[in-house]
This record gives sequence, C-alpha cells and structure tokens, in this order.
Amino acid sequence: MLMNTAARSYMVRFFSAMGAYVASWGSPMKNSLRLLRAERNWSQADLADHLEVSRQTVNALETGKYDPSLPLAFKIARLFGLPIEAIFQPDREDHRG
Repeated sequence: MLMNTAARSYMVRFFSAMGAYVASWGSPMKNSLRLLRAERNWSQADLADHLEVSRQTVNALETGKYDPSLPLAFKIARLFGLPIEAIFQPDREDHRG
C-alpha cells in the first residue's frame, strides 16, 4: 500500500498528535493486533517474522506495554491493509483528565 504525500503527512500529524495525547495520560494505546493476528491464525512469532521484530516486541505491543514507533506502525498498517487509526486507539478508560 503506497501513500501519497498528503496521506503520509496526515498520518504523521495524526500519529504525532495521538502519541502526545496518549503520553499525557501516561498509558499506552489500545490496539487490535491480537485479533488481527488470530484472524490469520498467526502466532506471535509469525507476526514478528512478518514485521521483522522479535516475538517479545509483538507480545509487548499486544499487552500494551509498548507503543510502536511511527515506522513500525506504518509497517503494521501495510501488513494488515488497514489505516493506522483502525489498529491503534487511545485507551480512554484510563483517562483521568
């Protein structure tokens, strides 16, 4: 999935804003990686191979211990053929604002 310059610019602004927003809460984003992986009958090791990261990284992403870098988020979105915001969402339940 190739993105034009305007789409990439939007995603960079979106993810930067989302990161700052979530960072202000002190909690990671929710994501649907486990579900997306399960729909394909992939193990964490399978997903890690597709993303060229460790299985431990996949586990940390799925359990919310780690938010992906912007390049990794783009790679995940491309792999699943979804926009980043369809995979990663702020965990509003933890907001204490």
